[in-house]
Amino acid sequence: MPNAPAIVTSFILAFWISTIAILAVQNATPIALRFLFFESVQLPIGLILAFSVALGLLGGALFKPLAQLGLTPQNPKIRH
Repeated sequence: MPNAPAIVTSFILAFWISTIAILAVQNATPIALRFLFFESVQLPIGLILAFSVALGLLGGALFKPLAQLGLTPQNPKIRH
């Protein structure tokens, strides 16, 4: 079953997308994010959640190749 990891990943991603869609529909109340002295415009909770998940997925997808750049056979010190 060489495709098993791809199938499991697809199911997990489909579950999260479905969960975000349900939460986005149920939570239409606008909120403003605050960090220290900064405050954002008011956006629905579901939209903020969807953007957060999308940024997390993109960040994770970009981090793995960048982390593997240093792991070369010529540079064994980084492995430990």
